[in-house]
Amino acid sequence: MNENPTRTVFFISDGTGITAETLGHSLLAQFPEMRFKQVRLPFVDSVTKARDCATRIRTAGKEDGARPIVINSLVEPDVVAALRHADALFLDLFERFIEPLENELGQRSTHTVGRFHGIADSLDYKDRIEAINFTLAHDDGVSHAELEAADVILVGVSRSGKTPTSLYLAMQFGVKAANYPLIPEDFERNKLPTELHKYRRKLFGLTISPERLAQIRQERRPDSTYADLDNCRFEIDMAQRLMQREHIPWLDSTARSIEEISTKIMQDVHLNKRGY
Repeated sequence: MNENPTRTVFFISDGTGITAETLGHSLLAQFPEMRFKQVRLPFVDSVTKARDCATRIRTAGKEDGARPIVINSLVEPDVVAALRHADALFLDLFERFIEPLENELGQRSTHTVGRFHGIADSLDYKDRIEAINFTLAHDDGVSHAELEAADVILVGVSRSGKTPTSLYLAMQFGVKAANYPLIPEDFERNKLPTELHKYRRKLFGLTISPERLAQIRQERRPDSTYADLDNCRFEIDMAQRLMQREHIPWLDSTARSIEEISTKIMQDVHLNKRGY
C-alpha cells in the first residue's frame, strides 16, 4: 500500500484565493516527499457555493483514499460552516489570525468579505497598474522612451529570467521595471548598449547557469546555435565580465524563485515599496 498517497489541497477564498495559495505553497514546500494535487476555488461567497466546494472535497477524499487539506481565507461564518460539512483538515487563516489580533487590539474585526479588495480605488492600486503597463511597454528593450521613469532596469542574456522577474516586480510591488537583453553585438563592442549609459545606477543584472540556459533555449529554438551549450557558456561568460567591469550588481537566477530574485533586487536597489 502507498504510504504517501496523493493528497488534494484546496485553496478556498471569497476573493481571488491568492493569499491562501501563497501561504499554502510555503507550508507544502516543507514536505518535499509528499505528492499534492492543488486546486484553487476562488469567489466562494455564498453558502450554496460552499456546499458545492464541500461536495468536491468529499469526492477528492474518496478518489485519493486520503483526507484532503483545505486552506481557506473565508470570512463569513455561515459560508465557513457550510464548507466544514466535508471531512478534511481545515486550516482557516482568519480563525487562526483574526481572533489573536482581536484579543491583542481589544477590538472586534469587521469580518467584512473582500475588505482588502477596496484597494482598487486606492492610489497604490493605480500606481501598480501604471507600473505593469510601463513594464510591458519596456520588455526586452522594445522601447527606450521614458527609461528615466524606471525604478530598475534588468540586464542579462536572453532567457535569463528578466521578463518574468520584471512582471512580478510590477505586479507585486508596483515597481516600474524595464529589461534589456545583452546580445552578441554588445560583447563585440565590449560595452553596454548606448541607451543604458545614463541609467547606470538603475541597472541590475541577471545571469543563469549555461546548462539551464541551453535547456530553456532548446525548448524555444531546438538544435539552433542560439541554444547550443558552448554558445550559452560564451554569452554568459561575456555578460558576467561586462557586468563586473561596469560595476553592475547581479544575481544568478538558476536555483532561485522569482519571489526570491525580486526580493533580492528590491533590497540591493533600495526600492522601498510594499507588496500587495
